[in-house]
Amino acid sequence: MVWVPLRPTRTDGRAPLRAPTARGTAMALEWLMGWSWSLDGLRDFIATGIQSFRDCDATALAAVACLTVLFVWYCYHVGREQPRAYATVNALMQSAEANGVQNGFVYCQSPECVRCTHHDGLNQKLYHNLQEYAKRYSWSGMGRIHKGIREQGRYLNSRPSIQKPEVFFLPDLPTMPYFSRDAQKHDVELLERNFQTILCEFETLYKAFSNCSLPQGWKMNSTPSGEWFTFYLVNQGMCVPRNCRRCPRTYRLLGSLRTCIGNNVFGNACISVLSPGTVITEHYGPTNIRIRCHLGLKTPSNCELVVGGEPQCWAEGRCLLFDDSFLHTAFHEGAPEDGPRVVFMVDLWHPNVAAAERQALDFIFAPGR
Repeated sequence: MVWVPLRPTRTDGRAPLRAPTARGTAMALEWLMGWSWSLDGLRDFIATGIQSFRDCDATALAAVACLTVLFVWYCYHVGREQPRAYATVNALMQSAEANGVQNGFVYCQSPECVRCTHHDGLNQKLYHNLQEYAKRYSWSGMGRIHKGIREQGRYLNSRPSIQKPEVFFLPDLPTMPYFSRDAQKHDVELLERNFQTILCEFETLYKAFSNCSLPQGWKMNSTPSGEWFTFYLVNQGMCVPRNCRRCPRTYRLLGSLRTCIGNNVFGNACISVLSPGTVITEHYGPTNIRIRCHLGLKTPSNCELVVGGEPQCWAEGRCLLFDDSFLHTAFHEGAPEDGPRVVFMVDLWHPNVAAAERQALDFIFAPGR
């Protein structure tokens, strides 16, 4: 005996999807008990199975299968990653205090620091860091960084004298001395909206100069003439705890910037002060992966920034973006009564460095690595 289930017909040509009932289950058991091993029975059995699969809507089954596979892959991928501990601002400050912060300036204590040390084994160290990153995460998107590390010596030696980053050159990035405000529009507008906040905190800090020549937290930089002071909130990827506490609103503002470099040795944020008569010696920055942003706080006349031979002037409450891997200098030729030139300086990612590359560069150039 062969049992063939009867199926109702539909006018739209589609078979209805029915839930199994107690009666259907009983009939199935009866069929299994009385089924004969005949070719006709085998044929009808296969036909019934195919029709049952069709009744379940193959498209829906395929969608469910795809979602299941994606979910399993996601669980596997997340399970392989090392957990990242959430670091509070206070924890970052305590870490920085333990890593040698003196007078508001971070002094690197590692002889292997890629930001501060130049030696023949630098490329090997960078390549080792890249391999370690790729092993933990992925080689995907690392082509440009791999190319840059592999041929770093050739890039740095063959660069024209107008642009010679001292530590690391990432190939195939657009090069220009100055960038438009739209290059990092969100961060530029955020800084300019908070101009008064930053200015007020600077003015409070600057009052300390009336009591001593170099107040705590300030650093005096070497110049051929005049005086150049800096007050770092972040120096070479590490926050300066005591200084951050004295400028809490400005420090919190850094956390709202989308492209601020805060996790590797090429990231800085500081208040920069030039007294009248100061000239900064022409020099190159360490890398082309960043653009330096200057927010004008006090900008007397006869002050100028020259990058790649092109002069520009600061303006109060406005941001000026430039690539400091180009040869650059700055000077204040105003009279003593004009007062100092003051800018808030912060390093932002070059807009053409991709997100995957930023993550890898943060790993490769992590402070102390």
